[in-house]
Amino acid sequence: MAIETGRPGIDGLGDVVRLLGEWQRDGEPVQLHPGDLGWFWRFGARRTAAATLTWSRAGQVVAAGLLDGDDLLRLAFAPGASQDEELARRVAGDVSEPGRGVLPEGRAHVESPPGALVRDLLLKDGWVADDPWTVLGRDLGAPVPDPGVHVEAVGPEQAHEWAAVVRASFDGSTFTEERWHAMAAGVPYAGARCLLARDDRGAAVAAVAVWSAGAGRPGLIEPMGVHRDHRGRGHGRAITVAAARALREAGSSSVLVCCPSSNTGGIATYRSAGLERLTERHDVSRHPS
Repeated sequence: MAIETGRPGIDGLGDVVRLLGEWQRDGEPVQLHPGDLGWFWRFGARRTAAATLTWSRAGQVVAAGLLDGDDLLRLAFAPGASQDEELARRVAGDVSEPGRGVLPEGRAHVESPPGALVRDLLLKDGWVADDPWTVLGRDLGAPVPDPGVHVEAVGPEQAHEWAAVVRASFDGSTFTEERWHAMAAGVPYAGARCLLARDDRGAAVAAVAVWSAGAGRPGLIEPMGVHRDHRGRGHGRAITVAAARALREAGSSSVLVCCPSSNTGGIATYRSAGLERLTERHDVSRHPS
């Protein structure tokens, strides 16, 4: 039966978030997570809906994607569907032909679960492996120790402080208090929490958002940042431990995070918080000739 490409619209985003949560599995390749849509929701529901795609067979969604920027598509597949040849060829065709309205002409990138057939098809068609990302994780079956610093859950009253730390953690960040409120109004935030770490003087020094995919499924850290004026004092380790504790309290089976492999300092921070290297993955990219 033919594969149909569609966009869920604002009213259908909740169904996509639910499916992405159901598709998360421990021990399987990491793929697009409900938290990825949740973090994107900082731009509002309308823009999130415009950036979300689905591929369906007989009315059942078998793959979903997020256009995370103008030239990056991030993918997830229903259990057992990543090796479906008909689906893989449809997705590969959609991303390769600009006229289909998925990715533009010229340089473009696709993030797919490691081992997905669509990746092999794109590589055969001339796409190339891009810079590596390291996936780190921690099983949450056992209790997580206290982070050793004051950490608080963020509500509307602390949104301006959380936003300020995020801006001070990432060069070029434009995150604002208004974007926090947009994110918090999104469907995925029902299973999420923002945390803020303070030093002994009460200054906000680190921020993290954690996203649940449902009880018994992997949770996601996105983003985690330490204020540039407070680095080198263990705050990244502490807020990451606090994130793991929060996800365990929410019923998550594990915590996952993806970090550019070139960011050795970030990887060291996550490992100091008890996360282990799980795998390394590469996006595939199309370079204009």
